[in-house]
Amino acid sequence: MREGLKVLVADFGGQYAHLIARRCRELGVYSEIVDPELVEGELEKGGVGGVIFSGGPRSVFEPDSPSIDLKPILGKGVPILGICYGHQLLAKLLGGRIEAGRLREYGRTRVEVLEYDRLLEGLPKRFSAWMSHGDAVVEPPPGFRVTSRSESGIVTSMSDEIRRIYSIQFHPEVVHTEHGREILRNFLEKICGIKPWWSPGDRIGEIVEEIRRTVPEGERVICAVSGGVDSMTTAVLVSKAVGDRLYCIFVDHGLMRKGERESVERSLRKLGVKNLIIVDARERFLRRLRGVADPEEKRRIVGEEFIRVFEEEASRIP
Repeated sequence: MREGLKVLVADFGGQYAHLIARRCRELGVYSEIVDPELVEGELEKGGVGGVIFSGGPRSVFEPDSPSIDLKPILGKGVPILGICYGHQLLAKLLGGRIEAGRLREYGRTRVEVLEYDRLLEGLPKRFSAWMSHGDAVVEPPPGFRVTSRSESGIVTSMSDEIRRIYSIQFHPEVVHTEHGREILRNFLEKICGIKPWWSPGDRIGEIVEEIRRTVPEGERVICAVSGGVDSMTTAVLVSKAVGDRLYCIFVDHGLMRKGERESVERSLRKLGVKNLIIVDARERFLRRLRGVADPEEKRRIVGEEFIRVFEEEASRIP
């Protein structure tokens, strides 16, 4: 097995694309989500050990449904794993047969293994998997073998082990699928041959160094924090990079949970943020929202007022 290789997650619009990438990272393999048309360019850069095709909300029968050019991937001999829409797309592109709408499956479904390949190695003969599809593969492409079926008889997994192409109808990335983690591990390690090498801590150092290179020496940085995980993480990373040149602005708009403002302040202080500006704008926001019933209008007002408060406070920083 080789270290340092990454996996690409080709995003066909599925709600679980980010979860697929996260599961790969949890298994020690760095993953990147990319648009299908960008896969070829990423392959040319090198360092790609496998490509995963995500699920998606569209039908492969729609004339403008998303697709991908398989030639660059197959030409480089990079393993492929198709999931849900990716499973159906592989069947379509390689000459299998798909039926639209007749065999819909949603929720937990029992799957029976017919033949074991490297993807299903170590799994029990029967297990529950999470399905969410309308179209279904009923006949695999030439050179593929069906390795499992659902209770309704549809193809739930198939593989061409010579070309290292595997696909599954169910979602291994969700917790509702039994042994989903083992399936992804089999793909990453046994099929792609990637030795687990990556941890989130590695990425932290890279991000901090990138911020230091981006921010000119002596320049100050202003960061708006809401208390959510994204802005809090951003504030901590920038703080590690530029120290007391970072100014964080937290706006209390009066629409938070009890004690949330104090909790955010304690957390940021504890994490090393030195210049923290707390703005009590509760009356200002509530005054603007008085009498407004439409949810969209409320969101617009909150966003607009937040930007104004932030700009005012930022202009006061010496």
